[in-house]
Amino acid sequence: MVIATHAIISAYGFWLPNDPRGSWSEFVGAWELFRSGRATKVTTRRSLAGRPHNNTARLEAKKSLKYPAVCFTGVQARAVARGFGAYLKRSGVRMHACSIMPDHAHLVIARHSTPVQQIAIQLKGASTRQLNAEGIHPLDGFVTKAGRTPNAWSRGEWKVFLNEPKDVHRAIRYVENNPMRDRLPPQRWRFVTPYDG
Repeated sequence: MVIATHAIISAYGFWLPNDPRGSWSEFVGAWELFRSGRATKVTTRRSLAGRPHNNTARLEAKKSLKYPAVCFTGVQARAVARGFGAYLKRSGVRMHACSIMPDHAHLVIARHSTPVQQIAIQLKGASTRQLNAEGIHPLDGFVTKAGRTPNAWSRGEWKVFLNEPKDVHRAIRYVENNPMRDRLPPQRWRFVTPYDG
């Protein structure tokens, strides 16, 4: 039985559907990006971040994006956290770990009646509202065809369902250690609920 989920939500431009390391996408939705290659669909549940790949090709493909790839500053990451916290307080969803990286966020979310895909959408929306309210949206100044600021987050999420307490503990350790692997300070957020196992 699923007791929690390790989810990763990506900032716009972080992991492209045709990333040479592989992706969880089945298609490339933009013609400009498709010229850099087809989707690189894989089915593995393990992280692909450490896979050897053609870094030049990956960075070249990012030049085809409509907007600059999002890279949250520390101030923006704190706003994202405030948005997450507001949503969690309103919804009753419990989060056991969270690390907000410059271009993605790792989350360990307790099982809830709301599907994790919907929770991810709501977290992205809450953080976007907070970024806009504080006037620090990373794509402020860019406008979509609909006349809006582009979304700072990409669609979808990567997720692994966790069935055993040991899996939850392992995911929490991974998420908590994630910033240090990138030489960033550890993160402790007030909205995180300790896992009691």
